[in-house]
Order: sequence, then structure tokens, then C-alpha cells
Amino acid sequence: MLVKRIIPCLDVYKGRVVKGIKFRNLRDAGDPAILGSVYSEEGADELVYLDITASSEDRSVIVDVVRKVAKSIDIPFTVGGGINSVETATQVLTNGADKISINTAAVKSPGLITDLRDIFGSNCVVVAIDAKRNLGVTPSNYEVYIYGGSVPTGLDVVEWAKKVVEYGAGEILLTSIDHDGTKKGFDLELTKMVSEAVNVPVIASGGAGNIKHFIELFKKTDADAGLAASIFHFGEVSIRNLKEELRRNGIPVRL
Repeated sequence: MLVKRIIPCLDVYKGRVVKGIKFRNLRDAGDPAILGSVYSEEGADELVYLDITASSEDRSVIVDVVRKVAKSIDIPFTVGGGINSVETATQVLTNGADKISINTAAVKSPGLITDLRDIFGSNCVVVAIDAKRNLGVTPSNYEVYIYGGSVPTGLDVVEWAKKVVEYGAGEILLTSIDHDGTKKGFDLELTKMVSEAVNVPVIASGGAGNIKHFIELFKKTDADAGLAASIFHFGEVSIRNLKEELRRNGIPVRL
């Protein structure tokens, strides 16, 4: 079994890390570079930074934050939000990020996924999928949303996941809008469907509230990584303790 990854997610708004519930009601959680350094020291496998309003505000990505983070940590990190062209992706990667994540731009211009794959390699291209359960709207009952989870697309999540892999995505960041910030656990049904449908790593996001939720995630789905925010930002769960408990439950992790 491949080693499972633990990935803190840092949502960035106006240069600060924030956290909300179901993509709303944001509260401050700290400085992006300082928090990243702390997580790196605690044993995080990777980090994800998402500029949560770049697409909806139609502005470029947070290059200054990327530079500061790259100087502060020694683990891989992914940056998303506002990346809508090869040029913006180049800015992010040349300033220190290891991967770029696209969501809204991927839906609006799927060919961008292929362009990025051809230039940077699929291992650098993450497609983020924000999913919401809408019974009867799509075959899987999960619909893809864009612009920070505010706009429905009519796309079926499972079919879209398959498509992005065909276009060249090397990884999928799958977020349950319904579970985001609730601390009620990951959406196991959603994660299981998508992780079984594609042959690239799937990062599960949305709903982590305690260590048990990560154990359930890795035992009941094929997710390659678990991503969380508030439980790490506000000291509710330490990455070290989480990994030790995962290992005690037979789940392979790096310590």
C-alpha cells in the first residue's frame, strides 16, 4: 500500500490565512508563510495554498505569498486560485511552488489542462473539483461548482473527474462543499466514487474534525491523501499525533 499523505490547506484572503464553513463566514487563522513553516516542522507531507477569491474577483494569483512560502518551507506545496493561463502558472511555479491547481479555469477552458501538462508535466497539474450533492441533477447526484463554490455548472462530478484525467491532470483535489468546515467527517460516498473512477491520486477535502475521520477516509475509500484546515490552524489536532494514530491503525504514513 502506498504511503498516505496528510496535507494542511491554507485558504488565503487578502494575504492572510482564513477558514470558514461551507465556503462562507471566514475568520482569520494567521500568516501564510509562518503557518506553512510550522506545518512543515510538524511533519506535513505537503501544503495547499488556495487564493479563495482570485477567480471570482478576476485577478491574478498571490505571487508575493508564493515567494515568502517558498523561502519558509522545505516540503512540496501547491498553489491555486486565479491560475487561468500558462503565464500565471509559470509565475507561480518559477517563484517556488511545486504544483499548480486549477478549478474554474479548467471548467471554462479544459484545453488549459493539456497545455499545462505538455509544458510542466502532469505531476505539476492538480485539478480541484468542488462538489455539492444535488439529488437528481446529475447521474452521481453530485454537481461540480466553480467560482469558489458559488456557481453550479451542471457537470457530473465523477464524469468530470474522468475527463480532467484524460486532459492531463496528474492529481485531483476533491472538496465536498456540503462537508466543508462542518467537522462532521469527509464525504466518504463522494470520495469513494471519484477515487475508484480515476487512476490518479485523489486528495479528499472537506469535513475533517478529528483523527477518526482520517482513519475512516483511508480505510473506506481509495483516497491518497487527506486535507484539512481548521483542525490544524486552531490546534485541535496535531499532525504528529494524527500520523502516529494512523500508523497504529495499519495505515502507512511518513513519520
